[in-house]
Amino acid sequence: MRYEKPDYAPLEQEALTYADKVAQFCSVMQLVGGKAVVLGEGEDINEVITRLYPDAGRIATCVDEVKGQAITCATFRPDDVSNPGELDGTDLAIVQGRVGVCENGAVWVQQDVEQRAVYFISEALVLLVDKSRLVNNMHEAYKCIDTGSYGYGVFISGPSKTADIEQALVMGAHGARDVTVILI
Repeated sequence: MRYEKPDYAPLEQEALTYADKVAQFCSVMQLVGGKAVVLGEGEDINEVITRLYPDAGRIATCVDEVKGQAITCATFRPDDVSNPGELDGTDLAIVQGRVGVCENGAVWVQQDVEQRAVYFISEALVLLVDKSRLVNNMHEAYKCIDTGSYGYGVFISGPSKTADIEQALVMGAHGARDVTVILI
């Protein structure tokens, strides 16, 4: 039996865009439970990270430098670990973000390290994103993602969160308890 179906209406909705992408991204990051910091001209990235996470003792990164500044506050490289279980106890991971999305505060992270568990096992996460790589919405983000030879990629938006049926919100249940995006 055939049923008549109406023709699909064309999608005429315009995608969200923002006049000030940096301000929008910072605002949304706060709404999702994270933080966004804009690295000032001449500001030392290591001092900013140390100021944000003064109690972090075990700091992981495979990012060598940012805008000509060496990352010196890290205490080890996750690629030097043979077993992902050895990453347990990492206080902070500093990771390169490829694209930041203004509509939801998500940052695209692709696998730049051998042990990708560092993205989720660390108590806190610093995502480094170039301001020029902020896009308005997910439509634009997917156009920017390189689907080349890396083995893994994920959007991360603020700290890990989950809630039970009684709506008790728990932060850090499946990943970092604290996420800061530093816009460079």
